[in-house]
Amino acid sequence: KSNRYHTAVVPLYSTDRCVCLQVTSKGPQTIRKAEGESVTLGCSYKPSPRDTGELDIEWSVISPDTTQKDQMLVSYTSGTKYFFGNHAFEKELSFAAGDPSMGDASLSIALLSPAHTATYQCKVKKAPGVDMHKMSLMVMAKPSVPKCWVEGGELIGNPVSLHCESAKGSTPLKYTWRRERAGSIADGAAQNSVTGELKISNHSESFAGTYLCEANNAVGVESCTLNLKANKPPNRAAVIVGTIVGSLLLIFIFLVFVVLLYWKLSSRRRYEKEFSNDIRYSADAAVGAIFPSVLQISHTQNSLKKQSFPSYKSQKLHQSYISPALAFTQGFLILEMESCRFLSARTACICILVIVLHSISFHAATYEGSHQCNTALIIAEV
Repeated sequence: KSNRYHTAVVPLYSTDRCVCLQVTSKGPQTIRKAEGESVTLGCSYKPSPRDTGELDIEWSVISPDTTQKDQMLVSYTSGTKYFFGNHAFEKELSFAAGDPSMGDASLSIALLSPAHTATYQCKVKKAPGVDMHKMSLMVMAKPSVPKCWVEGGELIGNPVSLHCESAKGSTPLKYTWRRERAGSIADGAAQNSVTGELKISNHSESFAGTYLCEANNAVGVESCTLNLKANKPPNRAAVIVGTIVGSLLLIFIFLVFVVLLYWKLSSRRRYEKEFSNDIRYSADAAVGAIFPSVLQISHTQNSLKKQSFPSYKSQKLHQSYISPALAFTQGFLILEMESCRFLSARTACICILVIVLHSISFHAATYEGSHQCNTALIIAEV
């Protein structure tokens, strides 16, 4: 009896291709939207006949750090919607379709802000099928209305630069210059799309006209206009002549001012001198009219000086008795008269009158002593 062995191959797995649930959304991997707008993140799916399990839809934010958990946003299970995490997002998140179980699990986000910038994942599961779809959302700020200005004076033959700049807007910003209703920009101009500068090395009339600058990024565009002129340079000879004439005119005005100032000071000094002499003459006249003895004393002294005294003793006697009295009297009056010269005309007259009245008694005594002394001296000489 012989033993026969039969070998049979039993497959451990099925070689049939499994047709399971698939997410069919073919949208862009990166979506750029402006701040304040809304967006719909597409997630359409198609289950297979073999997928008989319970439908489960999940939307989450993928953490950039692989060691951290993803943040669950919203889910749909057994006909119920659940929101997780940030409650501020709850008011802005919603399923685009009223019933996500009908093959559309797209997520809508209203009123976008920079905080919504992230990588989102849509995961659809219906056992045994499961599939997912990832996309990146970038929320950007539109460029603000740019400011246009020109540097260089707009003179023919000189370099001129046109500048354009937006104060706000997410980078990268791109600036583009073009002419309005005048064709393309003439040769000889170079523009920088990053800095917004249009540089003209040698300005001419062919560059004159209205220019438009556009500032744009992935979510918006704004523009400004500028009117570029081509001015002829000023006549250098006329500028030089004008400068010389202006300088000479300033020098002439300065000299006239100096002459007028000198004349004014000279007139003032001459007036003060004449006024002082008038006060002195008025004082002498007042003294002569009110107290004639003062002048007589002065004349007597002058006459005695002219006489020749034969005797040395008589001269000493004359100097001892007459000269001190007369010198004191004249010095006192002159000193007080000089102090009155700096006053006004009316005040000066009052000052002189007071001086004379206060000196009457002193002048009278001096005159009497002088007169007696002169008489004695004359008699002694005779």
